[in-house]
Amino acid sequence: MKAALHPRQSERLQALYSYETLDTDREKDFDDIVQLASSICGTSISLVSLVDADRQWFKASVGLDMTETPIETALCSHAILEEEFIEIEDTLNDPRMVDNPLCCGAPGLRFYAGALLKTPDGLPIGTLCVLDHQPRSLTPLQRDAIKVLARQVMVQLELRKAIGSAATMRQEVDHRVKNSLQSLSAFARIQERRLQSEEAKQAVSKIKTRIDAVATLHEYLYKTDAGSNVDLGVYLRNIVDYLGETTPSNVTMEYAPVSVEVGSQQAVSVGTLVNEFVANSYKHAFPDQRAGVVRIELENPAPGTVRVTCSDNGTGMPPDIDSRSGGLGMKIAEIACMELRCELELKIAAQGVTAVIEFTPEPRPQYRR
Repeated sequence: MKAALHPRQSERLQALYSYETLDTDREKDFDDIVQLASSICGTSISLVSLVDADRQWFKASVGLDMTETPIETALCSHAILEEEFIEIEDTLNDPRMVDNPLCCGAPGLRFYAGALLKTPDGLPIGTLCVLDHQPRSLTPLQRDAIKVLARQVMVQLELRKAIGSAATMRQEVDHRVKNSLQSLSAFARIQERRLQSEEAKQAVSKIKTRIDAVATLHEYLYKTDAGSNVDLGVYLRNIVDYLGETTPSNVTMEYAPVSVEVGSQQAVSVGTLVNEFVANSYKHAFPDQRAGVVRIELENPAPGTVRVTCSDNGTGMPPDIDSRSGGLGMKIAEIACMELRCELELKIAAQGVTAVIEFTPEPRPQYRR
């Protein structure tokens, strides 16, 4: 016997789909719940069953190989019409189940008990249920346990829904921040052109470098939904691609990345350093249209260590210039290294400049799911 539609079927399905759980992979949190339910009740089968429009789909299961059944044979489609809990001691004595091929076949499902999975608005989206091949009944303690575990299923679903909503909101924030920073960078560029003092121009240029690094980060976060940690290899690729738009025709940009996860603030600091080094190389290392190479290399020299090497094969620096003289570029580098808790190793040669930093990536925050 096919179950009647729920009186609030349209709202119920909308609520079910809002959890974005149908057809997702298995998860240990739900597997643990059905395993515990089966153990407590002594049944061979336990399911987290979500009742869709034309099927019931199992987010977790014990003792059953299939992942879904048609709605015509779905025992849980009858259960969602009940108040909180349903127990059928022998399905062949129940008019709703007696002609169900899952029950009257061999081996048939002869026992069913399920607690509703209800949204905060009281809409049933499925059940946590236990089944067996022999008629039986549950004890009061077992019934209470099933109800408690059903509430834990909903806690898990609500948690995942909240995390998804937060991620969507964060993406929108990243998108808006990126657009705002790009506008601010354009404004800084216009102001830089109007300034007469070379020192003031340099100051605005350094500010713009930082703005561009942060804007690139938020663009990366928006596109990848990466959260608080980012893949530095991918992020620096975005920085390099951005800098490539202004690469002189006589200069080649090379980038050798690895995939390494760092904190988003660390990524901004590295991006600022790279941006500063490349901009200076473009400006000073290759006079008179001489050909040259600027190379950015990202490495994992040891577990828990990230190394970034920026180098060019240009003219180097005159011997009478002290790299520690405290110019604005060095101040930017000092601030970035302070944020990364590392030292800048600067190597100056007759044919080029190399800057190396090594730092420890921030650990990813741990969230219970």
